[in-house]
Amino acid sequence: MTKLNLPRRAILAAAPALLAAPAIVRAQGSKPEKSKIALAVGGKSALYYLSLTIAEKKGFFKDAGLDVEISDFAGGTKSLESLIGGSVDVVAGAYEHTIRMQQRGQAIKGFALIGRGMQIAIAMRNDVADKVKSGADIKGMKMGISAPGSSTHMLLMTWAAKGGLKATDFSVVGLGAGAPVVAAIEQKMVDGISQTDPAVRVLQDKNEVKVVLDTRTMKGNQEFFGGAFPAACLYAQPGLLTKTPNTAQALATAIVRADEWLQTAKPSEVADTVPPAYLLGDRSAYEKSFDGMRDCISPDGMMPAGAQDNCMKFLLAGDPKLEADKAKIKLEDTWTNEFAAKAKKRA
Repeated sequence: MTKLNLPRRAILAAAPALLAAPAIVRAQGSKPEKSKIALAVGGKSALYYLSLTIAEKKGFFKDAGLDVEISDFAGGTKSLESLIGGSVDVVAGAYEHTIRMQQRGQAIKGFALIGRGMQIAIAMRNDVADKVKSGADIKGMKMGISAPGSSTHMLLMTWAAKGGLKATDFSVVGLGAGAPVVAAIEQKMVDGISQTDPAVRVLQDKNEVKVVLDTRTMKGNQEFFGGAFPAACLYAQPGLLTKTPNTAQALATAIVRADEWLQTAKPSEVADTVPPAYLLGDRSAYEKSFDGMRDCISPDGMMPAGAQDNCMKFLLAGDPKLEADKAKIKLEDTWTNEFAAKAKKRA
C-alpha cells in the first residue's frame, strides 16, 4: 500500500474543509427551489408583524438563501387578494384568513407563526370614552380599523355583536396602520379605533384614548379568548409547501429565528433595528409597546395547542354565516407545524 507523505501543515490546512464538507452537502441539499420570493403584508410597521421586519433587517431571509421582496398594503385583505391573484408567493397575515378562505373553497395553509396572541386593542377617544362601557355603546359611531375584513375589523365586529349590535349599527373606516391611525384620533376623524401597537400606545401616552378591550398581552388573550390566539403568521397556497418545500423551510427558518431573537432582545435593540419611521416619533412609547406585548410573540413559530379552536370560536361569534358553513372547515388543513419544528431543531 502506497503511503502519501503529505506535510503536516498541508493536512492541518485541509482539515477544516474536510470537516465542513458534510455540512456543505446538507446546505446544498436544502437549497431553496425558488430563491426570489414575493411576500405581501398589510401594515408592516405594526408590532403585530415585528418578526417579519426583524427577519428582513437582521438578514435572516438572506442567510436562508432567499431574496424576499416585501409589498406592504394598507390591510391584510389586500395581501390575501394578492396571494389569490398570484402576484405574490406568500403572505404575512392573520391566521384567521386560512379559515375564511376554506369557507370559500380556497385552500390556504399557515406554516410559521409570528404571534400567539391577537395584539389588537379597541380604544375610544377620551371625549367619548365615558359613554362606552361595552360594544353596545358604539351605536352610531365611526370606528377606525386597518382595513375591511381584517383582524382589527373582526375583533370590532365580535365585540359589537356581543353587545347586540349589527354591522349596520356603526360605521368603519380603513386607516391602515401607524401614523394615519394617530392622526385620525387627533383630528377627530373617528370616535374610536380597533388597532395594533405602536399606534395605540402612542395615543395612550398622549392621553388621547382610553382602551376598552385589550388583547396586547397573553393575560388579555386568556381573558377574552380563553387561551392563546393565532395572530400573524406566514401562509401560502399549499403548492408552495408541497412543490417547493425547501423554499417554505427557508421562509419558516427565517421567521423562527426572528421569533427567537425577540424573546431576549432589549427594547432598545428592537428600536435600533426597525426603520425609524416605525417609531412614530416616540421611541420611548415604541419600546414600551414592545416590552408590553413581547409575550404575545411566538417563541418557536409553532401553533399552540387549542389556539386554532379559539380562533374558530371567535370567528363564529362574529359571523353567523360561518356557523352554517362550519361543516366545510377542517382546521387540520389550515396549518402545519412541520416547517417550524424543523427550524426549531436547526436552531
